[in-house]
Amino acid sequence: MSRLTVIAGPTAVGKGSVVKYLLDHFTNMMLSVSATTRSPRPGEVDGADYIFLTHDEFDRQIAAGEMLEYAVVHGENKYGTPRLPVEKALREGKQVILEIDIQGARQVKASMPEALLVFIAPPSWDELVRRLSNRATESIEEQHKRLETAKVELEAASEFDAVIVNEDLAKCAHEVLDLMQA
Repeated sequence: MSRLTVIAGPTAVGKGSVVKYLLDHFTNMMLSVSATTRSPRPGEVDGADYIFLTHDEFDRQIAAGEMLEYAVVHGENKYGTPRLPVEKALREGKQVILEIDIQGARQVKASMPEALLVFIAPPSWDELVRRLSNRATESIEEQHKRLETAKVELEAASEFDAVIVNEDLAKCAHEVLDLMQA
């Protein structure tokens, strides 16, 4: 049976790594490609990693009802999930995964209450800070913004159907899979 699974959690917790593990190791899964107004990071490909849109393009899609969820993240850029590819994949019997932020997860739960919401948590605050720093994709100022947002996001964990600590990637991914198949 197909089901929409939302993976969320604070910055640098390893959401992308968990999702990649699931996609690499299990069949019949699809990651919904999110749209964003932020600039591509080195190596990111438009249409594969994200759909990169201008603010005006993004606003037009919101107005047309073409986003399943959307939000402004870190006070700057918009992120959202195009609705049609998700609905099509679910009709085709695929397990659809959304890797999105807390605000988006709330919107999905409101519009699709049958969706499974999984919160990925860090083993500790210090580990989260270390992972973000080691990633080295954001300036020090951006890291501080992301960590402030992470404090708020961690407080939202109780709103999710399940919370899984990402201490070991494979173990975390298998716990998510178990929930998806329950």
